Amino acid sequence: MELPSPSKPLRIGTRGSPLAVAQATETRDRLADAFELPKQAFEIVKISTRGDLIIDRPLKDLGGKGLFTKEIEHELLIGGIDIAVHSMKDMPTSQPNGLLIDTFLAQADFRDAFVSFQGSSIKDLKRDQKVGTSSIRRKAQLIFCRPDLRTVEFRGNVQTRIEKLKNGIANATFLAMAGLDRLGLSQVPAGAIEPEEMLPAIAQGVIGVERRVGDYLAAELLEAIHDRATGIRLACERAYLAELDGSCQTPIAGLAVITGNSILFRAQILRIDGSDSVFETEVANTEDAELLGKDMARRLRLLATDDFFVWN
Repeated sequence: MELPSPSKPLRIGTRGSPLAVAQATETRDRLADAFELPKQAFEIVKISTRGDLIIDRPLKDLGGKGLFTKEIEHELLIGGIDIAVHSMKDMPTSQPNGLLIDTFLAQADFRDAFVSFQGSSIKDLKRDQKVGTSSIRRKAQLIFCRPDLRTVEFRGNVQTRIEKLKNGIANATFLAMAGLDRLGLSQVPAGAIEPEEMLPAIAQGVIGVERRVGDYLAAELLEAIHDRATGIRLACERAYLAELDGSCQTPIAGLAVITGNSILFRAQILRIDGSDSVFETEVANTEDAELLGKDMARRLRLLATDDFFVWN
């Protein structure tokens, strides 16, 4: 195997946001450590996506998942980059022909974070106060437990949303704990929300690495940094999402947790207006992780009425 070198670096594609670059940097550092290579043997290539360029409209109006990946995947397909680093919660359940994701870094904190300069948790908010978020899942979950609150659209990267909060556009917002940790933003007034209160997005906190089918050098390199347990968890969660076939306009949440040889999966879907929710929990053997995800989706479909699902 010919390893990357400073004269012939492995090109790592990523979005240009501070968090995306931090994720690409973590991937680079893990590869460099695994093969005892200098960091100069890897080149981080920043690529603008449609989702990054259009920040004045809700994601659901722009087409949902794929907004942050299409341009990056195009560069990967034409050979402009060698691998691509993604937040897995942004990824569609299937990849373009010729590409695959079979490498996942060890999962960071999967929880949502409540961020506010006026309180430490959702229960501290007063009636009619505003919560900023662009996530239909978070909006629905918030309204389901606190219908007395208001939501306002809140797009932009982590730093932009924190500035909006400081400027009083909202009284609170939600971010991902993993993103705050990766950016080293310990000074931000954030409290982790346990999954019993707010079940996270599918694959939240997981970094995935995409490569070309048949690129065996990339496959061999990436195998060294793949976390098997995270891969099993993602097999369950993404099978659930794929089988449920929820569009970007259907609030869907789920979390798989491994203990020994068992995998516990908690799953939820909500009406988009937050007026109702269906929640289920199931346990299976880890070797049946994908089957567990599919079975859970079928169970929730039977329990929910058709108006839970909003198709693109």
